[in-house]
Amino acid sequence: MRSFTTVVVAATVLALGACASPTAGPAPDATADEVAAPDAVQIIVPADPGGGWDQTGRAVSEALTSDGIVGSAPVTNIGGAGGTVGLASLANETDPYTLMVTGLVMVGAVETNASEQRIEDTTPIARLTEEALVVVVPAESPYESLEDLVDDIVANGQDVTVTGGSAGGADHILAGLLLESAGLDPAEIPAQLNYIPNSGGGEAVSLILGNNVSAGISGVGEFVEHIEAGTMRALAVSSAEPVDNLPDTPTITEAGYDVVLTNWRGLLAPGGISDDERAALVSIAEQLQESETWNESRETRGWADAFLVGDEFAEFVDGNIAEVGQTLRTIGLLAG
Repeated sequence: MRSFTTVVVAATVLALGACASPTAGPAPDATADEVAAPDAVQIIVPADPGGGWDQTGRAVSEALTSDGIVGSAPVTNIGGAGGTVGLASLANETDPYTLMVTGLVMVGAVETNASEQRIEDTTPIARLTEEALVVVVPAESPYESLEDLVDDIVANGQDVTVTGGSAGGADHILAGLLLESAGLDPAEIPAQLNYIPNSGGGEAVSLILGNNVSAGISGVGEFVEHIEAGTMRALAVSSAEPVDNLPDTPTITEAGYDVVLTNWRGLLAPGGISDDERAALVSIAEQLQESETWNESRETRGWADAFLVGDEFAEFVDGNIAEVGQTLRTIGLLAG
């Protein structure tokens, strides 16, 4: 079985609060053990509104402020190129208390866009969640099963359109893995798969609801309300087991394809921050993990808890970067 598991890192831009200035740092006479936690955070969402990163960033903002972890946490959307435009913004950020939402999508986009800025140049803070993807079709679609859709792509190639997030991201990877599992030579996949990328989940939803594409792939949380409303039909989820908020939807494995893929999201800070600044951000992430507001929001959206912090998360990120690069090459989405 092809198994490819990812974890979510929600990103948050933190502006250190002080009496005179919202971005002032600790008092000059503060010792290393007395570094003040930032009072204000700004959250960078490296995507347009409406998708999983946006939902994550806004859920983090609400939890941080509602539970009094920080005084304010405004969200800024900087979309484009699978999150790499936002990554470039983070690289140029001078405020050490800045965090950005990240995840599997960005890992793939860095590779496929040959991004000058790389995740390795940031400071990993915490992984927060992971989520199954779901393959959907418009309610009026003739496809009744995942096999119907995949067989049509194999037979008719570019005539069948599939939309999702950015090129090289989790949604694109899942589409490629499905075709590989169906028996296509990896070298044939890029020419056979007509994948329409988007910079935000709202764009994919519009294409599907408007019957402008054959199918769509995204996180369960981005499509579930439309599935429940009957305007989209779920064909399969990408987790190893059925998900709680779509209990009647089969897994991709149950549908006959040996593919398991979950998407992670988490938090990155700028590279080159001090140990004290990193410790303050890790502390905020740990408080977020204990937040009642955050956990209620996570459970409502069907995001699995995948918390990993500090050095352990940094080690995970390094491994995920290597794994994603190899997978993209294997399914022909990245030159060998």
